[in-house]
Amino acid sequence: MNKINTVCVYCGSGPGTNPRFVESAIALGKIFAENDVRLVYGGGSVGLMGAIAKSVLEHGGAVTGIIPDFLRARENALTRVQEMIVTPDMHERKRLMFERSDAFVALPGGVGTLEELVEMLTWQQLGRHAKPILLANIDGFWEPLMALLSHMRAAQFIRPNLEVDILKAERVEDILPRLRAYAARTPDSGKKLAPEVERRL
Repeated sequence: MNKINTVCVYCGSGPGTNPRFVESAIALGKIFAENDVRLVYGGGSVGLMGAIAKSVLEHGGAVTGIIPDFLRARENALTRVQEMIVTPDMHERKRLMFERSDAFVALPGGVGTLEELVEMLTWQQLGRHAKPILLANIDGFWEPLMALLSHMRAAQFIRPNLEVDILKAERVEDILPRLRAYAARTPDSGKKLAPEVERRL
């Protein structure tokens, strides 16, 4: 059976206005640590990024931070993680995040979170990988995106043969079980990045 050993979490470098966002990040970090799931994330110590990484560490879990050199000061790189990788640019960061993760979760965040999430959705839609992607829909944060995807389907810009396969969870407790269920029915061959994509990156 395919296992989820590492999860990449995309999320905001700010805390947002809703206290539930930080609470959810902390709760998810605890769940990862208790289930021996390594967190892969953007490397910062502030906002939701810092909340989830610190929670994993405080509960005895493992963390890999991947941060571009130019963001180390701006996002206050969390130096106490077990592994910190500094990349020359965003492209290398995203490639390594993909390679080191068995699944992807999007907590609330801004444009950067959305950009990273959408790139993984695009690669999946085009058949470049089959790793699970999940929206942590805390207090309905991602509902506008879900509505936009429905609108794109209705307008036939998302065609039936190129469907967007995205998971959703309103409760943090449901995230890991849903990722595991998806991974269990996906062959390992579908989880690798296509060679031509790897070459371009």
